[in-house]
Amino acid sequence: MSDYVIECHNLETAYVGSLNRPILNEISCHIKQGEFVVLLGLNGAGKSTLLRSLVGLVPLVKGEVHINGVAMNSRILPQIRRDVGMLFQGGGLIPQLSAIENVLCGRLGTRTTWQTLFGFPKRDRLLALELLEQLGLRELAYQRTSKLSGGQQQRVAIARALIQSPQILLADEPTTGLDVIATQQVMETLAELHTQQGMTVVAVLHDLGMAARYAQRAIVLDAGRIVYEGSCDNLQAQFVVNNQ
Repeated sequence: MSDYVIECHNLETAYVGSLNRPILNEISCHIKQGEFVVLLGLNGAGKSTLLRSLVGLVPLVKGEVHINGVAMNSRILPQIRRDVGMLFQGGGLIPQLSAIENVLCGRLGTRTTWQTLFGFPKRDRLLALELLEQLGLRELAYQRTSKLSGGQQQRVAIARALIQSPQILLADEPTTGLDVIATQQVMETLAELHTQQGMTVVAVLHDLGMAARYAQRAIVLDAGRIVYEGSCDNLQAQFVVNNQ
């Protein structure tokens, strides 16, 4: 059995507008169980596209994605999406719903339409409350998320991803728009999931210093191609040397 929980082989997306090039161009990379990996690069480099391709949110014209050794296809996509939690840029919460209701939305993939009509069972609600408590948000469980701060909303989004008990957590620019304190809270939460629960975390970031602080490995993209793959420390050293 492979040591890799994520394997990308020659990924390519469709051409986009005046760029006259694919967003992803012959991307191949591998991520091991329990790694914390960051995707770095300038805007438009393909970071978010690569992340979203791992759960079938971006159509590919070429290549394959393997999750836990199984090639992703439309038949097994629902199962993959239960095993892989996704943290969207800006949280992606429903502002009219309370924190606990947003967290429970993470359980929709495990329930039929009829089951959903009758609400969520007590065990799901208790789990949602437990996750919110772990993230320091128990007292805000019944507050509408539109009333929460950006950092609190992002932690609700993390709880929503965790309620499906994923093996892998993908985070698309999880600190965008957050202040310094909220940014640290969110990144510390991701780091704890990695170190204490052994979760595989893949995050799109822009800050090289933050990447070096929290992640083990970096994948740097430029114009849809991987231009660096290795330790964050080595990348940081190269960046310093190249800018002297």
